[in-house]
Amino acid sequence: MAATLVFPENNTECNEGKIINDTQSEVTFRWNEAEFANKYEVVLINLNTDVETTVESNTNSADIIIERGIAYKWHVLSLSDISDATAMSEEWKFYNAGAGAVNYAPFPADIVAPENGSTLTGSTVNLEWSGSDIDNDIVDFEVFFGSENPPTESLSSVTENSITATISSGNIYYWIVKTTDEADNTSTSDVFHFSVE
Repeated sequence: MAATLVFPENNTECNEGKIINDTQSEVTFRWNEAEFANKYEVVLINLNTDVETTVESNTNSADIIIERGIAYKWHVLSLSDISDATAMSEEWKFYNAGAGAVNYAPFPADIVAPENGSTLTGSTVNLEWSGSDIDNDIVDFEVFFGSENPPTESLSSVTENSITATISSGNIYYWIVKTTDEADNTSTSDVFHFSVE
């Protein structure tokens, strides 16, 4: 059984914790215990740098020192001494509060479809993603699409969460989504790709 995450909550600003200095604070990560698990690994990824940190815990919480004013995503792996199996929780995103931050950059967009690494047929594809922002002030999404990795050609800027692109057989296509909010803060998704038969 996977642990269920409790805190920091998904798609929120985390303003609880002990301030260490201007750039760091200590946050207590909490989750509900998983059945049969006797130890856990908290996996934390800095969304600005993609640097991953893993912290082990024998209880359902862990105190972790993290950067202030930065977006993170995190999940918990449940482990057991009586089995090699691991169970992964959901993955949540949050901003660790910074000093005097008034407006936060949007979270990087998540892919919806087509599934990353999938193989498609046809002459068009509908690219879909989901976007979120603590301030709820996303203005638009700019989609970069092409056979280069990473793609540099902009398809268009749209306000909805999907766009149609022309594709042809025998090619691999890459795409990213740049999200912009009202304060002109931006975030860029991971590079997604698919191939066409």
